[in-house]
Amino acid sequence: MRRLTTLASILTGALFLAAMPQVHAAKSTVTASLANGEAIFTQGKGNAPACSSCHGMDGMGIDSMETPRLASQVAEFLVKQLEDFATDRRQGQGGGVVMNIFAKELSADDRRDVAAYLSTIGRDRATSATGSSNLEELKSMGVPVGEPHLGLRLINYGAPERDIPACRSCHDFNGRGVEPIYPMLSEQKYVYLVNQLKYWREGTRNNDPREQMQKVARNMTDEDIHNAAAYLTGASPYPAGSIRIPDRHVTFTIVK
Repeated sequence: MRRLTTLASILTGALFLAAMPQVHAAKSTVTASLANGEAIFTQGKGNAPACSSCHGMDGMGIDSMETPRLASQVAEFLVKQLEDFATDRRQGQGGGVVMNIFAKELSADDRRDVAAYLSTIGRDRATSATGSSNLEELKSMGVPVGEPHLGLRLINYGAPERDIPACRSCHDFNGRGVEPIYPMLSEQKYVYLVNQLKYWREGTRNNDPREQMQKVARNMTDEDIHNAAAYLTGASPYPAGSIRIPDRHVTFTIVK
């Protein structure tokens, strides 16, 4: 039995190695145009308006419109969200079905192009920080705002006694994102973070791989959600003393 198991392992490994050149070949044939992506973001295409009209000219999102920061987001994550909107796998919540309508106006190439463009902007330290929400201003408007220092514990350690894992276990340091699956949460808009966590908890958003976010959010109270979002919106993706953050490694070739 052990001999058969070993032989099966060898054959499996050989098949994997044989397939590797094909994987690399496939990767090189999939490209994304930054020029087309920028044009769609700033000017729109067909009946789809410019993305910047709701997400800001810098792609940093707008709290009052409940729109997320898209700048420097994980490209593959953005592609998936646009595809999910286009196929109604993800339903627009705060803004209604506008994202479903707009995503349907874009081809698969267009969606990949705009995602690639967005992943490349807003990645320097000064620009990145402009994505953070102004918590004091939100408080003055009557928006419930959590305590960042309490959110820090959830991000780094979770709450194991309540089956809440540390956010960083999937989203990395300060939620800076891990391609190709886990999006950047650091310096994301506060209102968007709160809304999405509640949608996950309610099950009204359910396009997460293996229901990971739904399972986590179901164990989070409103206080947990407000605290985590308060910390993340001001959390820099730059580690202390570092002058750079890791480069993005996308699964397709980006061309200008």
